[in-house]
This record gives sequence, C-alpha cells and structure tokens, in this order.
Amino acid sequence: MSEASNTLSIPLYRLAHGRTGDKGNRSNISVIAWHPTFWKLICEQVSEDAVRALFADRRPSEVKRYLLPQLQAMNLVLDDVLDGGVNDALNLDSHGKTLCYRVLQMPIRIPAENMPQLQPYLAGPADNE
Repeated sequence: MSEASNTLSIPLYRLAHGRTGDKGNRSNISVIAWHPTFWKLICEQVSEDAVRALFADRRPSEVKRYLLPQLQAMNLVLDDVLDGGVNDALNLDSHGKTLCYRVLQMPIRIPAENMPQLQPYLAGPADNE
C-alpha cells in the first residue's frame, strides 16, 4: 500500500474551530481543538512553516505559533498580512476576520487506522454523506 492510501485527508475545521483578531498589520488566528484527541495531529501539521506556505500570497514577514496545551489551542501570529491594517487597507476584509477560515481549510492527514477512534469526535457531516 502506498503512503497516500494509508492516510485520509480531512479539513482542519472537522478537528478544530478558530477565531481571528487584528492589531495594526498583524493578524492573530486561534485554532482550538474540538476534542483533546486531535491536539497532537493539529500540532504536528499546523506548523509555522505550513501556515507561512498557506499565506505565501500575503507575504507575511513573520509567522509565530504559540501553543496552549492545557486548552488544546494555539495562537498563530502573522505579521504584515493585512495590507497595512484597518486604516490603510483597501481590501474588503481589512480586519482579516476571514483569515481563520483559510487556516481551517488546511488538509490534515490522519492515519487510516486511527480514523475509527477519531470519528466520534469529528465535527460536521461524514465524508460519505
């Protein structure tokens, strides 16, 4: 079996929810696991490098990740992604409120053998519905 057939890919929003805030030209994106079972997978795959690649078109000058393991949450801080911030940006989302949805669309790879124990805790409809 190939590695691809041993893993399933599901969007992060099935494992977590998030919120976004802003301060000037900086976006703060929180990712909070729906269940502690998902925390390790989220930490492994929602890395600074993965988030930097996800926002490559916005050219963040820095991406920092702060882990809050007691809450099974993380705060992602992206500098220089809001086109100058609320007072300078001409885009429709000058606060960057929609940026957390971009993160929540990230594909998360789950080993197929782990899926039965994770399935009861996944948010949203099953893929076959």
